[in-house]
Amino acid sequence: MMLTLALAAAVIAMFITPPSKDLLSGIDWRTLGTLFMMLTVLEGFKQENIFLPFIRFANRFVTMPGLSFFLICCVFFSSMFVTNDVSLIIFVPLTIILFRAGNKEKYILPVISMENIAAIRGSLLTPFGSPQNLFLYGRSGVSAPVFMLHMSPLWITSFFLLFVFVKVLYRKDPKMAVYESAGAGSSGNGGSSAANAAPGSAGWDPARKHQRIIYLCLFVLIVATIVSRTPYWYVSALIVLAAVLISDRKILLKTDYVLLGTFLCFFIFSSSIAANAKIAGFLTDSVAEHEYWWSILLSQVISNVPASIVLWPFTKNLAALLYGLDSAGLCSLIGSLASVINYRIYVREYPGSGGKFIKVFTLISWAFFAIVALPFWWLSSVWRF
Repeated sequence: MMLTLALAAAVIAMFITPPSKDLLSGIDWRTLGTLFMMLTVLEGFKQENIFLPFIRFANRFVTMPGLSFFLICCVFFSSMFVTNDVSLIIFVPLTIILFRAGNKEKYILPVISMENIAAIRGSLLTPFGSPQNLFLYGRSGVSAPVFMLHMSPLWITSFFLLFVFVKVLYRKDPKMAVYESAGAGSSGNGGSSAANAAPGSAGWDPARKHQRIIYLCLFVLIVATIVSRTPYWYVSALIVLAAVLISDRKILLKTDYVLLGTFLCFFIFSSSIAANAKIAGFLTDSVAEHEYWWSILLSQVISNVPASIVLWPFTKNLAALLYGLDSAGLCSLIGSLASVINYRIYVREYPGSGGKFIKVFTLISWAFFAIVALPFWWLSSVWRF
């Protein structure tokens, strides 16, 4: 649906401003190339179960508050490196399996809603934690340390708030056991079987050790390419493509080309409307100095990744734009594509429960948004990049 919307927007925009060489130059090929590298290598991460040690470690927790906070932390910290959607794909199914095994299904929705917040707010710290961060970091020209310094207040505050939310969730029984049977949780039999049932927890295939090493090395290359802003990013893209073609070419079939196509279409849309003097003038007057609220509101219509592309040419306050985009996912499912992924994972496990998911998700996310929205709007206005 998002690709269809992006394609329609691109076609309409080209009627407003006919295609030209300037339109092609307005497409951020570096971001598209870097995003292709990230999406391909992260598919390799999922296939090779790179996070297997974390999945197995989850079985050591015997209380629900401890297990819940550990899983939320896994999403929070992993999203900084593997993007928010991948972290949810890895840990939300594990959460469902572990909570089912302990007969704690009533806590699944609150915890995966908090994992959703963790994915959105954990990924905001690094330039490569989310597609919108990747795009804006590449366009802004700020250094990685400066970028992370300005995002750190949101990141730190979010971590402690999530800890408080977990405490509130289990306030009536802070020592609630994961497994009702003493033998299941403490001996590890019931917990172990639950963890082993999780996707990707069967173990590492010794025969594929070199693939895991290759994907880890490629990930280091991608991070170095992003942080250094080398003009030779296309060399890195060719290295990634060649390495995957030689070692594991089937992974290229799993790359998220829909997201790449969506980015391309919105680049065309953004370049076309920016080239129209009247539209560009209106957006410049409307968006400038109001980036925070514009990014939140527009994200509820087209999601935060496309919103970053549309609003960037008219932005004067990068901090406000970033703070708004990274808060937009707290308002609705549409606000962040990661939230849509979380929703899809849950309704596949519990068909017909979409309305229940939205109710719990909205309640918890809006409670979080109500706490952080105004303080960080003020911060973005006084502490600019």
